[in-house]
Amino acid sequence: MQKEDRNPKALAALPDEALIDAVQRQTFRYFWDGADAASGLALDRRTLVGATGEDLADERVAIGGTGFGIMAMIVAVERGWTARDAALERLGRMMEALLRARRYHGAFPHFMDGASGETIPMSPKDDAGDLVETSFLCMGLLCARQYFSEDTAVARRLRSDIDTLWHGVEWNWFTQGGRDVLYWHWSPNHGWAMNHEVRGWNECLITYLMAAASPRHAIDPKVYHRGFAAGPDFLNGRSYHGIELPLGPPNGGPLFFTHYSFCGLDPHGLKDRYADYWDLNCRHVRVNHAHCVANPRGHKGYGESCWGLTPATTPTATSRTIRTTTTAPSRRRPRCPACRTRPPR
Repeated sequence: MQKEDRNPKALAALPDEALIDAVQRQTFRYFWDGADAASGLALDRRTLVGATGEDLADERVAIGGTGFGIMAMIVAVERGWTARDAALERLGRMMEALLRARRYHGAFPHFMDGASGETIPMSPKDDAGDLVETSFLCMGLLCARQYFSEDTAVARRLRSDIDTLWHGVEWNWFTQGGRDVLYWHWSPNHGWAMNHEVRGWNECLITYLMAAASPRHAIDPKVYHRGFAAGPDFLNGRSYHGIELPLGPPNGGPLFFTHYSFCGLDPHGLKDRYADYWDLNCRHVRVNHAHCVANPRGHKGYGESCWGLTPATTPTATSRTIRTTTTAPSRRRPRCPACRTRPPR
């Protein structure tokens, strides 16, 4: 990333359309220019700090982040930011790395080494299969399988490799012997010791969608209704700042709940017995905006032009990285960030 592209004052001075383009283009460049050198897969973190742009690259490849990176590459091809052949070449290299990676009943770990494919533990007992991160990867893979539909040897190989990984994930095995809920982790060393049930409402809707759609290892519908939809923070129905939320924790939770699952899943017209998911996402965003404008805890900077709370990583003054709450700039009150996002040109 060029130094001038990281100047927040210069970015803030851009007109809205130019600012949106700059943010989207830089998002793609993180995954394209900042990828793991050996595999082309997404690194968990890569932070440029200081006047010289010192590169603090994390050597861990992020499986879920790779799924998001694949979708960013599709957008980049569609908008002319990179050549289609170049994207196919990069995807081919990424698939080689994913196919040699160690998997656990088809599921990938949260982190892996890009060169060897070996698992990098996230914590002492989280050292193997991570079903949620695998679902984010599969979402990106399936988008690529649909987008690169040309009848060429390279594209056919890509689609075949994607099918190999997609068909190999044993989603129903992650019910821990037929229970009515999916489990986040499994380890050959620790079994089900993490015992983390995947229940809603949160970013894991896509995990259940992938599990239900699997051509070989699908879950029974009751696993969704008795598992994800039975979560303690699933049904809500209360109002916040005058806006009713049908689903989710108090105040809706971080905005990545509205982002992750819907990178590949179109919420327009998506309804079930629990919610209209387009309407839910818009309500969640409005609550988030209203909370920042009200700023009940007096946080510095929150307001009409500084909102959009979600976890992220930022550099500190001492060049370390921290997990923090960040904000998204806005010059005017939007209906919903998704409403402002244009389809690929």
